Amino acid sequence: MINPKLTASFYKRNEVVQIAKELLGKVLVTQFDGIRTSGIIVETEAYRAPDDKACHAYQNKRTPRTEVMFAKGGTAYIYLCYGIHHLFNVVTSVEGTAHAVLIRAIEPLEGTEQMMERRKQTKLKRNLTAGPGALSQALGIKTSFTGTDMLAPSSPIWLEDQGIIISKDQIIASPRVGVGYAEECALWDWRFRIKDSKWTSPAK
Repeated sequence: MINPKLTASFYKRNEVVQIAKELLGKVLVTQFDGIRTSGIIVETEAYRAPDDKACHAYQNKRTPRTEVMFAKGGTAYIYLCYGIHHLFNVVTSVEGTAHAVLIRAIEPLEGTEQMMERRKQTKLKRNLTAGPGALSQALGIKTSFTGTDMLAPSSPIWLEDQGIIISKDQIIASPRVGVGYAEECALWDWRFRIKDSKWTSPAK
């Protein structure tokens, strides 16, 4: 059986916008305490240093939080938003280049009961995993896992290619969410969603 885990060659490319598109249809998996949960990625956003004013590492700014963005492709970058939401990003490109893709929404695939328990929900609804904070909570992803090498065999977080094909005409491109401060960069169509997916976060 072919190992479905994405390999280093997928992550280490320099074209973060293309990778953000190609991540649609890939499967984000976590396994904590022997419990596997997963979901199909249906929404992403690309961020690229040094020129992207919406990127945390704009102008290659290195801080204790952003340092992980300069790690090798395939590393998890997880940060806290509003002091509440743990947002999961996939670091791409080679070590020393701060590119990353924010995973904004997934379609639940495995372990939905565990996801609902983590989200304190009793019914399977869109808001279970639509939105970057929601999906991280559902999958058990927290900032303590930032810097995780998702290529390591022992990693509790990884991505898989399960053969789900997303064609170009199924992808909606639009400006990213919550980056109005980024001047001209706020207008870049670097948010990507699967057309007609009921699991994406609301349109802006």
